[in-house]
Amino acid sequence: MRVVQPEPRVVMTGAAGRIGKAIAPLLPAHWQLHLTDLAAEDGIAALDVTDPEACRAAFRCADAVVHLAAVPDPQASWDQLLPGNVIGAYQVAQVAADVGVRRLVLASSLHAVSAMPETTQVRPDDPPRPGNLYGATKAWAEALGAWVAATTSTTVVALRIGYFSTERPISEAVPSRDRTAWLSDRDAAELVRAAVESEGFDFVVANGTSANRFSRADLQQTVRRLGYHPVDDAWA
Repeated sequence: MRVVQPEPRVVMTGAAGRIGKAIAPLLPAHWQLHLTDLAAEDGIAALDVTDPEACRAAFRCADAVVHLAAVPDPQASWDQLLPGNVIGAYQVAQVAADVGVRRLVLASSLHAVSAMPETTQVRPDDPPRPGNLYGATKAWAEALGAWVAATTSTTVVALRIGYFSTERPISEAVPSRDRTAWLSDRDAAELVRAAVESEGFDFVVANGTSANRFSRADLQQTVRRLGYHPVDDAWA
């Protein structure tokens, strides 16, 4: 079993997005965190995830890659989703495996199972059943992760991320479906930490929500397999 480095080099794609910006300051201080996004910003390097050579340069010597880069819009069209969500996900997965990254963390989404009945609590081992094309691209990311884990030495965690918000969703304007799937910023950082540092498996699909009293997603497997410890509750 490969051991997590005491100061792992972790590359994050999509670091200028909502989740990336929120969680980067909350991730473990001992990580050597390398932040990337399509356009460079202060502290964030430029990386086009559809460019395999650029990915190769960024991922070389990385212990883990946290892939957040994607179009996050459930209403997005195929033309909007194709570059980042389909081609980019493939290039990231392929290159991470090619250069021997220990752990690839893929941002999937509960949209990958959004066509499940609302009365059913979704579990990580539920097969994809997307209710939109965006969710289908997240199912594609999970399939890529399963492929990489089955055929290379890179281990993979696919995180079915819920309704991310830095604010507790207490407004009546927030649908109950989103409230039950809430993921806070500090729990998102803990989820990513657990996904990077956990050991003992080749491939895991894990639900990613906070410890909500009424939860759309079952967290027992995420807690048990990744050592995830959420603390926030949309009803607290």
